[in-house]
Amino acid sequence: MSNAKERKHAKKMRNQPSNVTLSSGFVDERDGKHHFGVGKPSQSQKQELHSGTSRQWQIKMSPRLFPESDVNEQSSSKTMFKKKGGWKAGPEGTSQEIPKYITASTFAQARAAEISAMLRAVTQKSSNSLVFQTLPRHMRRRAMSHNVKRLPRRLQEMAKKEAEKAAHQKKEQSKNKCHKARRCHINRTLEFNRRQQKNIWLETHIWHAKRFHMVKRWGYCLGERPTAKSHRACYRAMTDLCLLQDLSYYCCLELKGKEEEILKALSQMCSIDTGLTFAAVHCLSGKRQGSLMLYRANKYPREMLGPVTFIWKSRKTPEDASEDRQLWIWLHPTLKLAVLEEIKTTCRCSEPVRSSICVPDPLLTPAQEDIQAGLADDNIGKKRKRRDDGESVRRAKKTVGDGTGDPCRPRVWLSPTTGIVVSDLTMEMNRFRLIGPLSHCILTSALRAAPVHTGEEDAEETPHHWWTDTCRSSDGLSLHQRQEAVFQLLGGISSPAELPPGTILGLTVRDPRVNLPPQRARALPDPERYQENEKVRQLLLEGVPVECAHSFIWNQEICRSVTENKTLDQDLNRMRSELLVPGSQLDLGARESKIPILLIQQPGKVTGEDRLGWGSGWDVLLPKGWGMAFWIPFIYQGARVGGLKEATMHSQYRRSPNIPGDFPDCHAGVLFAEEQAKDLLEKYKRRPPAKRPNYVKLGTLAPFCCPWEQLTQDWESRVQAQETAQETDSRQLGVPCVPKEICQLSNEAGIAENQPRKPEDTGCQVQAGTEVALERNASEGHMAATGSQLCVVRSRKLLKQLSSWCGPSSEVRRAPCRGQQELTRKACLSIRDDFPRALVWVSLSLLRKGNPEPRTMICVPSKEDLLQFGQDQSYHGPWESRHSDPFKSLLVKAKEKKKREKKNGEHRASRGLAAGAPTAGQEALTQGLWSGPLPGLTSHCSRVLLGFVTQGDFSMAAGCGEALGFVSVTGLLEMLCSQSGAVRGLVLLRPPTSLQYRFARITIEV
Repeated sequence: MSNAKERKHAKKMRNQPSNVTLSSGFVDERDGKHHFGVGKPSQSQKQELHSGTSRQWQIKMSPRLFPESDVNEQSSSKTMFKKKGGWKAGPEGTSQEIPKYITASTFAQARAAEISAMLRAVTQKSSNSLVFQTLPRHMRRRAMSHNVKRLPRRLQEMAKKEAEKAAHQKKEQSKNKCHKARRCHINRTLEFNRRQQKNIWLETHIWHAKRFHMVKRWGYCLGERPTAKSHRACYRAMTDLCLLQDLSYYCCLELKGKEEEILKALSQMCSIDTGLTFAAVHCLSGKRQGSLMLYRANKYPREMLGPVTFIWKSRKTPEDASEDRQLWIWLHPTLKLAVLEEIKTTCRCSEPVRSSICVPDPLLTPAQEDIQAGLADDNIGKKRKRRDDGESVRRAKKTVGDGTGDPCRPRVWLSPTTGIVVSDLTMEMNRFRLIGPLSHCILTSALRAAPVHTGEEDAEETPHHWWTDTCRSSDGLSLHQRQEAVFQLLGGISSPAELPPGTILGLTVRDPRVNLPPQRARALPDPERYQENEKVRQLLLEGVPVECAHSFIWNQEICRSVTENKTLDQDLNRMRSELLVPGSQLDLGARESKIPILLIQQPGKVTGEDRLGWGSGWDVLLPKGWGMAFWIPFIYQGARVGGLKEATMHSQYRRSPNIPGDFPDCHAGVLFAEEQAKDLLEKYKRRPPAKRPNYVKLGTLAPFCCPWEQLTQDWESRVQAQETAQETDSRQLGVPCVPKEICQLSNEAGIAENQPRKPEDTGCQVQAGTEVALERNASEGHMAATGSQLCVVRSRKLLKQLSSWCGPSSEVRRAPCRGQQELTRKACLSIRDDFPRALVWVSLSLLRKGNPEPRTMICVPSKEDLLQFGQDQSYHGPWESRHSDPFKSLLVKAKEKKKREKKNGEHRASRGLAAGAPTAGQEALTQGLWSGPLPGLTSHCSRVLLGFVTQGDFSMAAGCGEALGFVSVTGLLEMLCSQSGAVRGLVLLRPPTSLQYRFARITIEV
């Protein structure tokens, strides 16, 4: 047998018993035939084998105990030969030596050891699987993992021992908790408070988180859009039904002091050219809400701060002008810091004072939370029971309002010279907006005026002493009755747009949870009930009386009392369960909460001539802590909830700028554009070059941002070059050498370069990189919002003038007797002198096919385009020629150079030594984007660029594509002067990912 076969045989026999040894006599006589001869074995040997050896030895030795005839028959296939160490078998045999005799006791001990080892191997697990997992699959049951009695009896003992191990023991949990409750934090309130440290939660956050896509913006966690497909449903709600939105993230600034001092300070931050100011008569009396644009002090029309709305508290005595007034300014959170600092500067407030606003306790530290969790662990497994003996356990206080802010941060500032007190009331109130014609029907159905309680019988039981004192007063009681009567009249009005814009109504209502309907229904108006009512007609003509605008929500002490004495939901549910007749009305008597609210009418669409009043509704101001108590009843009355996306759609259909994206001359708008451009650039880079558009070949210089500053500069240079050329032509001095992109006249806009300018040979434009260009555009926008000459025209007089010029001359122009001028070159020059670098807000409506999108280019059509558009009804617009990519060769060279360096092993050395070298700049190139400083925007394509679109989509109201955006005032005037009267106001729109131009009509709505 070869060495390999011997090693294989030794490996097989290494597990055999080692206590059986061969005697010396057997070794000496191993050549005898009575052992392995050819003849038959003797009878004594057979008896010895049967008596002393095991069955295993009999099986192994059976081939050698065959008769001689059998051995001869097998000699052809198996040959026995003798070697050193004993008789060996053939290729398929094994070497075996039979001992001459064995010791019975030793042999029995060896077999007993083998049997015990075998039993130990059978009973001991050889894997990490559990006992029940060793069963066949058809015998397994799900309950075996936790119920030992489900196992076969032979395995139950092993399963019990296995369950006693610490690794397999279950955590001690309460038996009355469901799976969802066990996954929650031990103290849910503490966990929610901790998660609000970076982004504030609204009171309706948990409701939104279950049904909306949440985003983190402006320091808040807000609902962006519903998880369900509801784009059209939300539009129908705004048009025919009611849409509900939570605007509690809006900030409120309060000013207290003398009326003259407040108006004197705030008059520096606004202008009468833009519309009404803080001193408007209807707004100053507290009867209406006003809106205006704020600028830095004495900086109009530049350095804008943002749009705000304001409310004056009505006077107790209209004749008394010496009393202190109270003013609330509501604004977007992105505008808060800039507006607050400017108000403090103009009011000369320098001394922070101790705030009277209720600041919640600071959040618990992690160590304190562990202590609270340890106390909660002691009660695991015990069922909580309500105690009637008055003993109560201290609970973790829920964060209400701006509880995540720094308690030491000042919220109130005092001016020692003017006596004005400026307070920050952010998150101290809830603000809900109901949009649609059924909004006032939902209000009248969900809310009930508070009942009158004089407090004579249960004065000690009620915590609402302020309401008892009001009811005892004859003036307060009569005012409440008048407010209730006006509130009931709202049910007979078909739409909120019928009321005067900005109407304010104060009211004190019952707890809306008490009269909550059992099912969700839809509140409908009942105009027949008030058809012949003269009070409804008077309300529509004159609006709400001034005295009815009074509300106790202006009093911070009353609001704090209402928040602290709110009845818990579990208490209300317990009292409902104790009613004798289930489902009957719950009567709390004097213990019922009374909540002061303020209703503010939103006018909706007020500009233009079509769809006036669309999107009107009501805003509801509530004390903090009562958000969900009013939110659920509004939904039960048929309101559909919308998020930030629906708010953007609402402003788009109203054709009004959206905050903060549609304010390029505001610092908040610039920051918003920077963040948006950064996100779009990262999203663009995540796709491979073959799966994303090549904006260089499409002729799109700025696909992710709108370079307003450079646009206005190019138009200013273009017009100056045109005037210079005209002057030199008139003097017959020849045409000077002017760059091609700025010497083109506006009336010859169709003749322009089809190809973009190639970068210089030095490579300075290429090495800057796409990111550098983006940062440059952002910095230019920041300069425009802070100290540059960029501004947006908001003068109502000038907007009316431009609006009359944009329409065709065949239409009847509005109010020609109001001093409006004819479209002449002299009138355009005067406007350009006053606003050299200005933008104007425009509305665009596509005439045929097309669906605009944000950052769509607004261009000037050529004369050939207008001529073909008038002759061919199927002509949709011209096409832009595909541009060449001058950066493609540079990218190829950079890749080849990088490969060579990597091949030669010089990549690391060159990268370390060439910091700031051209190689680093070339690595910043992004295929498909224009790198380096942008060339002339206006003449880069075949059609002169006029502006950009900021909002655009298919309009379900107009049945065509509509867009909103800004255009250069200088470019607009040049275009209007070059166009004839019939086609005046026609422009071309081209999306950033398309070469197709489409016709649209431009309008300016005032």
